[in-house]
Amino acid sequence: MSLFLIWKKYGKNKQLTNAGPFHQQLEEALAEYLGVEHLCLFANGTLALLTAFQALRITGEVITTPYSFVATSHSLLWNGLKPVFVDIDPVTCNMDPRKIEEAITPQTTAILPVHCYGIPCDTAHIQQIADIYGLKVIYDAAHAFGVKREGTTILREGDLSVLSFHATKVFNTIEGGAIICHDKKTKQRIDYLKNFGFAGETTVVAPGINGKMNEVQSAFGLLQLRHIDKALAERAALFDNYKTLLADIPGISLLIPPDNIAWNHAYCPIMVSDAFPVSRDGVYDLLKSHNIMPRRYFYPLISSFPMYRALESARQDKLKIAQLRADEVLCLPLYPGLEKEVQVEIASLLKGVSENVSSDSSALKTDEIFAERVA
Repeated sequence: MSLFLIWKKYGKNKQLTNAGPFHQQLEEALAEYLGVEHLCLFANGTLALLTAFQALRITGEVITTPYSFVATSHSLLWNGLKPVFVDIDPVTCNMDPRKIEEAITPQTTAILPVHCYGIPCDTAHIQQIADIYGLKVIYDAAHAFGVKREGTTILREGDLSVLSFHATKVFNTIEGGAIICHDKKTKQRIDYLKNFGFAGETTVVAPGINGKMNEVQSAFGLLQLRHIDKALAERAALFDNYKTLLADIPGISLLIPPDNIAWNHAYCPIMVSDAFPVSRDGVYDLLKSHNIMPRRYFYPLISSFPMYRALESARQDKLKIAQLRADEVLCLPLYPGLEKEVQVEIASLLKGVSENVSSDSSALKTDEIFAERVA
């Protein structure tokens, strides 16, 4: 069914926004699909993150990762909170729980981990720390739509999980987001906060914002949800094809979750190590020169931006693993409809660099050799 056909129903209710029937249907359908009790839709993921901290009345310091999209930490500043960055695990690219505990101070009130690339954090260890120190845990689950560990959704972890439904995500409503919570009282507060704080026609109970998802976005989401399993299967097949094509290239490795994870294949991150004769940025430039658009997720680190770099926790010597990954990870194109010929071309280009550069004179740096060839 097309968006036009589903939108014909609009003529019956004449409601464009303010929690109309499509909005209500999508909340219920997503909660059922994801295996969660309560889900609150938002116009975008950033508004959902901003509201999550208001919903739990978070103050003071929040421990988080420098290895993410900037919206993660921006949501803290907008709430008057102080980000405290900690280094990441070299295998998963998620926050290292050992570093979290070291960063706790009397001002710490919450932890903001990210399920990076949709690969789950060490949620058990993080929750153990939170329980010991009385901290809230809000997961930035922007990448983690549909991800499960040992058959159970990871969106039930922590106090809240925040999803993004941006057009680049596995499931999208063009723009959109959601907060996952565990009880009716919290959902009610979130619903008030995203609607200017209104609890009734003339009653305002909190300083809310306009975070509501409209009916067009909601209708689009209902259509997307009908095809999500097919899209996830196609992503998995494309990722497996990359694994095969890139398996024998020295210095190129894929970031792969543990076997007990039912992953959504949201991204295809490769690590370009020193064993590869060209740097990550050299590979990035090479692919772009062939009209292939990879992404350097996540470079530069959030902690390097002007509004964060003065923080003590932003010092580079404290974030060595995060900086290493920021310099060597490249996300290859991965989306339903990606032609396998493009994947073959990517592998061919990488193999060509590996084989040809190794036979060149070592008098030139490998990136200089590459630059000469691209030029």
